[in-house]
Amino acid sequence: MHLRFTKMHGLGNDFVMIDGVSQKVSITHAKAKKIADRNEGIGCDQVLVVEPPTSPDSDFRYRIYNSDGSEVENCGNGARCFAIFVRQRNLTTKTTIRVDTAGGPLTLKVIDNKHVTVNMGEPEFTPSLIPFNASEESLTYPIQIADNTTEISAISMGNPHSVAIVDNVDTYPVERIGPIIESHPLFPKRVNAGFMEIISPTEVKLRVFERGVGETRACGTGACAAMVAGRMRNLLDKTVKIHLPGGHLSISWEGKGHPVMMTGPTTTVFHGQIRL
Repeated sequence: MHLRFTKMHGLGNDFVMIDGVSQKVSITHAKAKKIADRNEGIGCDQVLVVEPPTSPDSDFRYRIYNSDGSEVENCGNGARCFAIFVRQRNLTTKTTIRVDTAGGPLTLKVIDNKHVTVNMGEPEFTPSLIPFNASEESLTYPIQIADNTTEISAISMGNPHSVAIVDNVDTYPVERIGPIIESHPLFPKRVNAGFMEIISPTEVKLRVFERGVGETRACGTGACAAMVAGRMRNLLDKTVKIHLPGGHLSISWEGKGHPVMMTGPTTTVFHGQIRL
């Protein structure tokens, strides 16, 4: 099977984009892992497969596979790349695109050939829906890491996130603490672990250890979760610039009952074919 693909990235969070609308596609977890392998495949953080919609109100559906082959619900950087990809492939000429994901529907607004605003929907705080093992909802939760107790926020942006506020994100041991939180028993489906340093009410620095991937240069849903966590604790304003290792995103949120809006860039790296 030969598959046409496009390599893209959002702030360094890279994807192999596969058009499953105009070509026949059969992607398994094993095939996704092979594609994502940086030594023996194309190499990426995630494989994103575009498919026909599953609901009458949507234009497309997409599926997301992590580099370990596991399928996940949502990805903010992938959503932006998707919006540019389907226009490049001439699958649509729309500038407002609605897409079904495993984490729920998303609405995307193409600003230009590079920038996209994504309506990420409302954040979810109910522990059982994140999912997170807690008896009741709280702004923060204590989590045991080795001999230390750390305060985290637990939020779903279509996929589960923990957010810890740290003094200096550049020196924080994300590579050591990230895997511990990712697979912590409080998160039955694992979690994306975010570590945020607040610079001002309108600016933060963030690193994210993504489940099934490891630390990435950017995480769109992680940026949304971090902004929500800080705002819920009255530490951040309605619009915040999130600095990630790969660049920055603009995240806006009015508060509970409102969707989170994310704006950021995408980059197309190359097009090609792979034989599976």
